[in-house]
Amino acid sequence: MTIETPAYFRHHDSPYRLDKTADGGLAGSILSLRTGRFVEDNDKIDDVLFAQAGDIGTLTEQQFVIRTEDLRRDYLRGGGPIFALYDTISAMHSVAREEGRPLSREEAALKVSLYRRTFRMWEDEFARLDAGEPPTFGYTSTLAQ
Repeated sequence: MTIETPAYFRHHDSPYRLDKTADGGLAGSILSLRTGRFVEDNDKIDDVLFAQAGDIGTLTEQQFVIRTEDLRRDYLRGGGPIFALYDTISAMHSVAREEGRPLSREEAALKVSLYRRTFRMWEDEFARLDAGEPPTFGYTSTLAQ
């Protein structure tokens, strides 16, 4: 079976990504709600490639980013620009909910744009941390450590 990578999936409620390894194999990673990072999890590769169940499925890159950032916004708390953008998105949802309506087309487009930005900001932060640099902001998970 040939698969284009990166490939994006939903494994139960979590975003899951497949990438090619240097030797041509596959490596999988799943979002940790405790850290906001994608962590290696190769045990789910067969699940996502050969799944028959409704709780596992493919995602587009945009759906993957939205699901990832929805979960980060729901489970992570902190300061700095990422969380300010999350607050903006939460405020849009609150106004729409109070008005008894879904997000408008413009609001939904803004949400996607902000999520693309926060997704990139997380990737940049984790790359800095992996390079041994200090964190640029603090955050915690709502889940017990």
